[in-house]
Amino acid sequence: MKYHVGVISGDGIGPEIVNEAKKVLNAVGTKFDHDFEYEEILMGGCSIDATGVPLTDEAIGQAKAADAVLMGSIGGNTSTSPWYKLEPSLRPEAGLLKLRKSLNLFANLRPAYLYEDLKEACPLRDEIIGDGFDMVIMRELTGGLYFGERETKEVNGVMTATDTLTYSEEEIRRIAVKGFDIAMKRRKKVTSVDKANVLDSSRLWRKVVEDVAKDYPEVTYEHMLVDNCAMQLVKNPAQFDVILTENMFGDILSDEASMVTGSIGMLSSASMNDTKSGLYEPSHGSAPDIAGQDIANPIATILSAAMMLRYSFDLDKEADAVEAAVRQVLKDGYRTVDIMPQEDEKKPYFTQVGCSEMGDLIAGRV
Repeated sequence: MKYHVGVISGDGIGPEIVNEAKKVLNAVGTKFDHDFEYEEILMGGCSIDATGVPLTDEAIGQAKAADAVLMGSIGGNTSTSPWYKLEPSLRPEAGLLKLRKSLNLFANLRPAYLYEDLKEACPLRDEIIGDGFDMVIMRELTGGLYFGERETKEVNGVMTATDTLTYSEEEIRRIAVKGFDIAMKRRKKVTSVDKANVLDSSRLWRKVVEDVAKDYPEVTYEHMLVDNCAMQLVKNPAQFDVILTENMFGDILSDEASMVTGSIGMLSSASMNDTKSGLYEPSHGSAPDIAGQDIANPIATILSAAMMLRYSFDLDKEADAVEAAVRQVLKDGYRTVDIMPQEDEKKPYFTQVGCSEMGDLIAGRV
């Protein structure tokens, strides 16, 4: 089969980690007789440099025409990069928000799984880790505070900023359905996270989720306030199966979940709409401070490519092969610097490798 993959290499370490994901996809193609055709799409700081804007209409058209889009990372150092001296609507991240809206990517799926061979990288105590954990954060991606009306103006002589958090019943319902559907394929538990003791938007969120839950009698569901959820993620992460939440809460909680897996470099991500198309990207940023040094961890991007195989192309065997290759490389003791044990007595049991070699190792085990 032939698949047309839009590729947003982006900024910082983006080109490096995307290159390793393509390397693994090409190994999949060779083994399973598929042809992955890549088309480069400009977005982020590199697009600003080339076109003056973070995302052009042409780039949106390319993304819509692709069977799926694989992305590395965008943006730079917010304190030193000239991109962040521009108006907010012209900064790199504005391109990503525009792409999500243009492709109607309302559902963001972020797995957080603790590999047996990475327990030493988890910052939690052994008694908390137990037998490990395996959760998915289902984050609403195109509504809420990040997409509401905003302004900064002078009020009674004082500069005042306003951001508006808005959700409709329809926006909540469609993400809730996605969350419960995913739960049906897993351990059949949904934890809906909100701030219903304070926010009207959260009270509506809770009401709609309760209504959707009626259609899924096999799924156990609960409500949890976001501050409690943040605490529970480091107190007892194994209790979670599917965490369903709105945009900003999901942004924060998914980064927290990534760190209890040992490194944000391990956390993949899929952003989906009502079609088979989607945007697949690691959950981490562009890490401009290590760009070009061949030390970035490409595993999150490689696992995102595996999610693309599974969810956009229905290639479950191929996705399983990539995930198994990642597990085998970790079992064989190979580590990028971010997941290397810090204790001197443990280091001799592992081999530190760079970004490119990690990609070679995983591709070789597909």
